[in-house]
Amino acid sequence: MIPEKLLIKLAQRHANQSMRELKTTTGLIDFSSNDYLGFSKKLKPVQSEHHGATGSRLLTGQTKDFQDLEQKIADYHKTESALIFNSGYDANLGLISSVAQRGDLILYDEYVHASIRDAMKLSDARSLKFRHNDLGHLAILLDKFSKEENQEVYIITESVFSMDGDMPNLVELIELVKKKDNVHLILDEAHALGTVGNHGEGLAQSLQLENEIFARIVTYGKSMGSHGAAVLGGFDLNQFLVNFARSFVYTTALPQHSLNCISNAYDLLIQDSQEVEKLQMLVKQFNRLVIQSGLRLRFRESVTPIQTCIIPDNKLVKNAAMQLQDKGYDIRPILSPTVPAGEERLRICLHSFNTAQECEQMLHTLAGILKKQ
Repeated sequence: MIPEKLLIKLAQRHANQSMRELKTTTGLIDFSSNDYLGFSKKLKPVQSEHHGATGSRLLTGQTKDFQDLEQKIADYHKTESALIFNSGYDANLGLISSVAQRGDLILYDEYVHASIRDAMKLSDARSLKFRHNDLGHLAILLDKFSKEENQEVYIITESVFSMDGDMPNLVELIELVKKKDNVHLILDEAHALGTVGNHGEGLAQSLQLENEIFARIVTYGKSMGSHGAAVLGGFDLNQFLVNFARSFVYTTALPQHSLNCISNAYDLLIQDSQEVEKLQMLVKQFNRLVIQSGLRLRFRESVTPIQTCIIPDNKLVKNAAMQLQDKGYDIRPILSPTVPAGEERLRICLHSFNTAQECEQMLHTLAGILKKQ
């Protein structure tokens, strides 16, 4: 029996309709997963002799395959070095908790991912949030709090935000960063890899701004259809992380199978941009269909595969998702407290394998459901 105070917290989740549960769905049209390019079904990694890495990379887990893959990743992303982590969560935890030292300051977008928030808690730096994508507010915080002696300031944001699908103005953000020598930008490109840019290279590279960023995080469990992540940056940063990033140092390395999958996914991106083009075209078609279906006021504008239909109230949004699933569409509700109360929504993910007809039929079904609420 777990302690009573934990049971009370579970009861509160039940009461406000926010209880999370593991759910398996089969045979539905995928409008939910982060497999934006369908790579999870296309990867054909070669078989390897070893199923496990046998240890951390600083002990027995390091192989030539790690070295070759990290060089391949660095070359693709036009950076000095890449360091592979076991997941995007681990990458954020290791990077942010180690580089942000006591006396330093972290300024972060209020909508950043939970892994970034947890990483900040593990660091010894002070952290302050700025309003979502509000560079004016960020500038005020910089002017007010970034003047202490021997202080480094880290600004943390994302290329594509996972709950709204929107993006920051990276050009203006970097201009703000360049005004002060002690300010460094950390950019999480988790949802931009494979979806933004002519070849899915991500937001920074699509704007040719990769050299202006202290660190980028790319993850492989989304568009790349695999597992793991990498921190992109300079050689000195790479060496620092190998020595001080605890989520890198104290964990067993990824197995060979994962390395093969990551390498195969990059080959698919490099050799053929057709899936990226199909996805970006579908996003444009979807936005037109939203207007045609009369749902424009329900949807947040997004030029990325992440589309959001706001249905305030946990019970109502869960009911809408259930009805869509009954009609054959795998769409999941995002409940508070994952998003703020009143911002509950259907998170609709588009993929290169979805069709315009599927989108049109799904939106028509959704419009009918909302009329009955």
